Amino acid sequence: MLDTLEISVKKVEKSRIEEVDFNNIPFGRIYSDHMFIADYKDGEWTDLRIQPYENLSLAPASSVIHYGQSVFEGLKAYKTKSGQTTIFRPMANASRLNKSAERMCIPEVPEELFMQALEKLLKIDSAWIPNQNGNSLYIRPFIFAMDDYIGIKPSDTYRFMIITCPVGSYYSEPVKVKIESVYTRAAKGGTGFAKAAGNYAGALYPARLAQKQGYHQLLWTDAKQHKYIEESGTMNIMFVINDTLITPEIGSTILNGITRNSVVTLARDWGMQVEERKVSVDEIIQAAKDGTLQEAFGAGTAATIAHIKLIGHEGVDYTLPAIEERKFSNKVLKALDAIKSGESEDKFGWLHMV
Repeated sequence: MLDTLEISVKKVEKSRIEEVDFNNIPFGRIYSDHMFIADYKDGEWTDLRIQPYENLSLAPASSVIHYGQSVFEGLKAYKTKSGQTTIFRPMANASRLNKSAERMCIPEVPEELFMQALEKLLKIDSAWIPNQNGNSLYIRPFIFAMDDYIGIKPSDTYRFMIITCPVGSYYSEPVKVKIESVYTRAAKGGTGFAKAAGNYAGALYPARLAQKQGYHQLLWTDAKQHKYIEESGTMNIMFVINDTLITPEIGSTILNGITRNSVVTLARDWGMQVEERKVSVDEIIQAAKDGTLQEAFGAGTAATIAHIKLIGHEGVDYTLPAIEERKFSNKVLKALDAIKSGESEDKFGWLHMV
């Protein structure tokens, strides 16, 4: 058993939960009553506390503002049919947070700190976990530099926080994507595998250009040749061609998605042929042309499974089969939802009970 950490608690005087319409929740706009905070100084995480959700006070010279030393994670909590609170694969998120932190010269958050803070916060704000089908409590752990110093070096002080928000669907409809052949999200040796804040900032402008053309997201390609598909803006990318699940292999430029891993695990467990490898743009476009591209979808925490209905490339849009015809992605989405809700056996030990 892990030692119980000392986490102080200051609760809100009055909850805001009565103001929330849980049947109409915008994604990432409404936040739960409390948040967790820990501060890193003199080589250790100190002052562990849960307090009311409120704005932060930062020095104008705070190094995170000027140099972007920040990493984050995203995971979800659910209520089972019996009312039990569960978190989907939180230890995987704790591990990935520390991999991202290492790349950005940020101190590691011990797993016991991550888990105990998360559990205590969820117990306090358990009423914020939606019961409605398709809804969940989104959890955002993050770490950022706190030094009051304008100078390019790793900070000596940091803050680790966890905030939560009830959410509905990230995408309200199947998405249209465009294969990006000019701009680059990540290059070999860079920070593409990490959930570093700056990765997302650099992707905003190309994504905006695509959105002006009527697309929801980009399919990023390799930085050197723009020849191979890597991932989408908010999720890993997967294709079904001739009844085979094909997805780009994980590397230094692609996030090691937890939902991605879950989908691949289920597919293999069902006996489906799975290929994790380089996926060329030419291969996908040819499959779209000859009708062998049966499905394309994104996999990520926010969306879980996001059906892709159209792929744009070099001025041509390729429409994919109707959503109801997609056997695998519909099946895997249903299976993941059933595991998270406790309706199906958790044979892989993915659920963490709170």
